[in-house]
Amino acid sequence: MQDVKDTTDPRASNKPSGERPSPTPNPGPSRQQALPYGIVGEGLKEVTRRVPEDEPPPLPENAKLKSIGKPVSRLDGVEKVTGKARYTFDVQLPGMLWGRWVTAPLPHARIKSIDTSEAERYPGVRAIHILERLLSSAQLRDPKAEQGNRYPTVRYAGQPIAAVAAHTPRAAEAAAKLIKVEYEPIPHVCQLEEAMKENAPRVFPGPTEQPATAGGGGAPPGLPQRGNVRGPDSKPLGTPGARGDVGKGLRESDVVVEAEYRTQVQTHVPMEPHGLVADWRDEVLTLYASTQFVNSVREEAAEHFDLPKSKVRVISDFTGGGFGAKYGIGNYGLMAIHLSRKAQAPVRMILDRRDEHVSGGNRPNSIQRLKLGAKKDGTLVALQLHSYGTGGIAGGAGVGFCHATLYNCPNVLVEQYDVFTNAGPCAAFRAPGQVQGIFGLEQSMDELAEKIGMDPLALRAKIDISGTDDCLARAHERRVGAERIGWSKRRPAGADKGPIKRGIGFAQSQWAYLVQPSTMCEVRVSGDGSVEAFSSTQDIGTGTRTILAQVVAEEFGLRPEEIGAHIGDSRYPMGPASGGSRVTSSLTPAARNAAYRCARDLASRLAPLLKANADEIVFADGKVMVKGKAGSAMPFREAVKKAGFAEISQQAGRRDDYEGYVMSTPDFALSRHGIGGVQFAEVAVDTETGIVKVERVVAVHDCGRPINPKLTESQIYGGVTQGVSYALYEERHLDAASGHQLNANVDQYKIVGSREVPKIEVIVLEQLGAQSSTDARGVAEPANVATAAAVANAFYNATGKRIRTLPMTPANVLAALRG
Repeated sequence: MQDVKDTTDPRASNKPSGERPSPTPNPGPSRQQALPYGIVGEGLKEVTRRVPEDEPPPLPENAKLKSIGKPVSRLDGVEKVTGKARYTFDVQLPGMLWGRWVTAPLPHARIKSIDTSEAERYPGVRAIHILERLLSSAQLRDPKAEQGNRYPTVRYAGQPIAAVAAHTPRAAEAAAKLIKVEYEPIPHVCQLEEAMKENAPRVFPGPTEQPATAGGGGAPPGLPQRGNVRGPDSKPLGTPGARGDVGKGLRESDVVVEAEYRTQVQTHVPMEPHGLVADWRDEVLTLYASTQFVNSVREEAAEHFDLPKSKVRVISDFTGGGFGAKYGIGNYGLMAIHLSRKAQAPVRMILDRRDEHVSGGNRPNSIQRLKLGAKKDGTLVALQLHSYGTGGIAGGAGVGFCHATLYNCPNVLVEQYDVFTNAGPCAAFRAPGQVQGIFGLEQSMDELAEKIGMDPLALRAKIDISGTDDCLARAHERRVGAERIGWSKRRPAGADKGPIKRGIGFAQSQWAYLVQPSTMCEVRVSGDGSVEAFSSTQDIGTGTRTILAQVVAEEFGLRPEEIGAHIGDSRYPMGPASGGSRVTSSLTPAARNAAYRCARDLASRLAPLLKANADEIVFADGKVMVKGKAGSAMPFREAVKKAGFAEISQQAGRRDDYEGYVMSTPDFALSRHGIGGVQFAEVAVDTETGIVKVERVVAVHDCGRPINPKLTESQIYGGVTQGVSYALYEERHLDAASGHQLNANVDQYKIVGSREVPKIEVIVLEQLGAQSSTDARGVAEPANVATAAAVANAFYNATGKRIRTLPMTPANVLAALRG
């Protein structure tokens, strides 16, 4: 990243206090250390950083390592494919009850009364709870602006009202239907542009606020609100969204490109729906959650029910997907806990597919009005963006931070507005906002390149030159990707004569390099030679257990399969959230630091046995030996048993990056660098039917040091696939009259299928940035960010027509071709 202010962003954490700048990284004893820096294979150099004294020595490139950097298969793969893995959906507890909630049929209404008497008498019913506080919604700054009521105002069709717990699912379903709710309808609006009108029905009767949750989102505090329109936000993620004089820059430009882009609402649709099993039968509240952050579930539960955190335990053995919406307890979890307390029994609340679409979160839509000004040689002079998007009853409908940070431009004005509608709340979704923003920005860059007669790659080379390591990586990625895709053979736009037209397009990706500073890890060695690692982080399908084991195995000279990797329990040391591409960057340095300390502790205990000094003891290939004396080698387990101790244990945390952060809070830190990549797409467009087929994608990405190339590639495959699905198929459809979602299922809500997935070629750089003890960064977001934009630019190369509206359905394609 570049040009980011040294400031903190209150939206970045659910703990608004305690924010701190980080001008001096890693205070305390430190040493000057030479570290490898650069892209492996392109000529590494050494740089000097100030490193904490207790950090382990720097790692060489992956080729010289035994475990880190190797394509190890998922250690829990067999459990998953055999069904042994226990997801929240699979949790069965003795005496467990089934929860079912009641939702509002109207998009906007006041609740006049709720009668639960008949439901209470239904056979098998153990508890009923009426929701008194709605989560995941903006809240009025002045609660008195709304007519007083004991029940939350209904603001979207499908909003949860109450819940029932019964002995069987059928009984819970039947009893839920017996709850009588009397509504007073209020005028509603559920379409973005209608909601922007002065005379539109008001979703909220006054200005609102929405602090961020653990998953991000929310809205900056104190912004003006007029009707349903709140904003503008000119500092997305704390970036300087306003600098210079845009009007003057545009007047001084030789070329101006101006266009409007539109993107749709996309729902999350994880394989495992949102769900929670609450068990509050004794002093400890135990929650089994399908979550991206066990600690945020614990913190919210403790806060809502006035419990010490020590009395709340959260378990997430496996989570069946989570793209940003699975943070916190949610309204379903809130009700499950209330029901469990009332019934004195475990209660299971799992959303069905309709509820998942309607209430489980979504990526907001957008209208983006973007204007670029440049000189004839491609130098950017001005960039102006006005965007509007709706997250339903929630804030957070911005279009990312790329406009102010991806390219060098002296005059920038970014203004992003939230527009409230009577629709389900948005949530963080795999690079929130950035996917929408890049779709417009990268198309405009291609259009600018064409206007000045410049190759799109050459234009990026000219303006993407901040000098940070992520920009240097993209320069290399452009060259590698262009060669692989055959860019030099790309033909002029619309060159094909027949109805099927093919083209090649390209787009750049950008995401923040995030760290959770509070991350901890514990490593234990038992007297029998067992080695285990513990962190409360969770695995949402990315392979966290495996990379944890690989990092620890490297320090002990063992195989990853020999390491017990324990995660997904809030009783373990604090682990990072699975969101924002932060797990690998946060967890692996903490794990290595703990493993290094534990290995040195072990070496001191083995030294007398091997008649050597502790610093001469090395661990390699499953053995313990004295350095330089092969004859001293002893099997690891045998040596540990002979040392005669019961257990040793060491904990370590994630130290600050060696160059510090742009901003830092206890739970969120933003590096001075970034992550990203470039993507090239080949498409075929049937100009008669309007059907677009993505035939091939070349994805070249950087993520610092790849801890496990196989898992890294898997993440990129998933990001590209999800990006293609977003570009071509996915779209939520609401009925304007009733406010109901018309395709709240997995039939009519179209998602890319196996036949539509293109050939995907992944190239991952090994880039050492000299920032932490592992130099690892995340990779989940960038592969999703650039996909739709690359496909759109390929569409133009194929047809000679710009498509500025997503998804690329036949109707939108034919409209674009008509021009």
